[in-house]
Amino acid sequence: MNLNFEQIEKKTKEHRKKILKVINHVGKGHVGGAFSCIDILSVLYYKNILNISTKNITDPNRNRFILSKGHACIAQYVILNDLGFFGEDELFKMNQGGILGEHPDTNIPGIEFISGSLGHGLSVAVGFALAAKMNKQDYTTYVILGDGECGEGSIWEAMSLAPRLKLSNLVTIIDRNRLCIHGDTEYIHPLDPLDKRLKSFGWNVIDIDGHNLKQILNSLTNLHSSKPTAIIANTVKGKGVSFMENQSNWHHGAITDEVLKKAVEEIG
Repeated sequence: MNLNFEQIEKKTKEHRKKILKVINHVGKGHVGGAFSCIDILSVLYYKNILNISTKNITDPNRNRFILSKGHACIAQYVILNDLGFFGEDELFKMNQGGILGEHPDTNIPGIEFISGSLGHGLSVAVGFALAAKMNKQDYTTYVILGDGECGEGSIWEAMSLAPRLKLSNLVTIIDRNRLCIHGDTEYIHPLDPLDKRLKSFGWNVIDIDGHNLKQILNSLTNLHSSKPTAIIANTVKGKGVSFMENQSNWHHGAITDEVLKKAVEEIG
């Protein structure tokens, strides 16, 4: 699938509204982090970057994708539903006996890795990328990290190893919304200067606005011939709904009928 930017922007609005409706229906969910990465996910899926579909999901040569910040999986779920991996009825059964839980599971069509525990996704992605090199397969592995989980030591072990292995077929996108469940990431576990740290580890580093669709696409096509690529996507937690933006209390929780109505009207 290769939609134009206007079509993708329309999709992101539809997905934000559906995320709100699902969380309102099932009682709770991670809205803030889902809204900060939905634009990135939409470019990955709708601009033919991942090139993953129901027709090729079992093809060993297809690209791989891991949402390491698995708590934001509702953002991936609404896209997988839109692409036909499962029906809309499953969305509204999340956490209520259907196939969808509040974290990704490999029993769900289109999900590659169980990522409920933070800090593991990049290590697995390194394994995927290394396997492609060893098996002489021409696929790329993409992984989205939360900046909160970048406080995990396992992330930095993988950050150190990937350049050593020259995994040019590995793309890491850091959802840099600067908030985690406990508050400001720079107060809790500082990452800055993140770009310099990643470069010192040997990564090809690109810094973008994580809500600018054109910048997201350009960064995903500006890869290095011998280095893994790290994209620092500067985002806003709760992006798209003014009273949710940059508010850590919207990391997880319920969406009341009143909040739903107000938020959906604002998204348009």
